[in-house]
Amino acid sequence: MTDRERLRTTFGEDATRYHRARPAYPPQLFGRLSGARILEIGPGTGQATLPLTRLGSVTAVELSPELAAVARVHAPLARVEVGAFEEWPLPAEPFDLVVSATAFHWLDPAVRMTKCAAALRAGGALAVISTHHVAGGTEEFFADVQECYERWDPSTPPNLRLSPAAGIPREFDESDEFEAPEFFRYEWEQVYDTETYADLLLTYSNHIALPTRDQLIADITRLINTRYDGRVVKRYLTQLAVAHRS
Repeated sequence: MTDRERLRTTFGEDATRYHRARPAYPPQLFGRLSGARILEIGPGTGQATLPLTRLGSVTAVELSPELAAVARVHAPLARVEVGAFEEWPLPAEPFDLVVSATAFHWLDPAVRMTKCAAALRAGGALAVISTHHVAGGTEEFFADVQECYERWDPSTPPNLRLSPAAGIPREFDESDEFEAPEFFRYEWEQVYDTETYADLLLTYSNHIALPTRDQLIADITRLINTRYDGRVVKRYLTQLAVAHRS
């Protein structure tokens, strides 16, 4: 099993925490999307699913049964099925829009573009949403916290620093089955207290799988409480890439 295959199964460990801690997506992003029949890949607990149901009829395919159960409650108008998208049988009627929000990179790169194209009608759109932590917010904290990561996670590069939003590449898989993508970018910030920031970290696969995660979280918690008065601000870049099927 590859790291990608192993880590993508970790998110259902605490579905309630995942739903509570994971941030939503900028609402204006959904104004760029349209389609009567929508397929969502990897909905998690439904952060993007709910606004997608306001656009059209949504079928969502989620790997984790635990996350899918929460998504059904959060977005009751969506049809949420459990399974790996790579193995999920496509319906006879194609979709107008395929969406993957912060999940596309977990799909098998050998098949994801081909299968998304097969799921779409001619001219239908693939929308890939990615979320990036960028420079900004409480910048001094995000520099100081690297000492915690270097202490408890030996894979941490020394003196790691966040990139500015302008330094995040506009990435999209090359495929002859899709036209050139359009990119839309949204920068925003979210305030976290110590508890909610620790909650957020424990929804990230690399933190969930880390053997020393309890020591790492305790170290970060102590740093926020003692040097940042129990409050930090995180700056996000949400990128939307939209490409139409050729």
